[in-house]
Amino acid sequence: MTLNKWRRATEWFMTALALVFLLAYSWEVLARTHILLCEMVINIIWMAFIVDYVVSILLAEDKKTWFKDNLLMLVSIALPVFRPLRLLRLVAVLNVLNRTGGMAVRGRITLYTCCSVTLLMYIGALAELDVERGVPGASITDFGEAIWWSFVTVTTVGYGDLSPVTWQGRCIAIGLMITGVALIGIVTATLASWIVDRVRDETDKRADEAESETEQLRHNVRELTDTVNQLRDDIAQLHRL
Repeated sequence: MTLNKWRRATEWFMTALALVFLLAYSWEVLARTHILLCEMVINIIWMAFIVDYVVSILLAEDKKTWFKDNLLMLVSIALPVFRPLRLLRLVAVLNVLNRTGGMAVRGRITLYTCCSVTLLMYIGALAELDVERGVPGASITDFGEAIWWSFVTVTTVGYGDLSPVTWQGRCIAIGLMITGVALIGIVTATLASWIVDRVRDETDKRADEAESETEQLRHNVRELTDTVNQLRDDIAQLHRL
């Protein structure tokens, strides 16, 4: 068993667990019923994330490099053991869901980015509502306000009509702000790449057309030369007669 084989074997199973995790967390925050059942499901899946992390690092050929590249995953599965940091489990969910996304090639990258950011806004809204609701002085008290706040934060608009009052909520806001800046960078880079490719394609097309015209002119010149030579031969033959 290698790390790549383990990833391929568990990819869809872990993705399904991540979706169940998200469903259970959404139900707990929005419906606020069957909380004990939701917590049990969340904890079991969180343990599965821990197992996946441990197996992955054991199978990695270069464990030191793999460890450095997955520090965020380690934080997301280690720190939530402390109750105030339980929302870091959502980072583990995003990491698992991202596994099936792969490296999107250009042409799919915009769709991939939009889907990822939409999911992140939804999770951010859930997390923000979870920590802000019921806190004295909080302005984010229902899911509609949380979604609105998450959207304006990710897009870096920041109207200021809604703002977190807890330290957990502010940490979530920082994460969404960083995501928003990254989103703008990705969209800008994708657009610039598309423009450059279009200009290069147009340049190559014109170069091909110019080359084709040049080749046609050469062919015409060769035909004209052959015709002139033939006429000279005919004239010379007439003179001999």
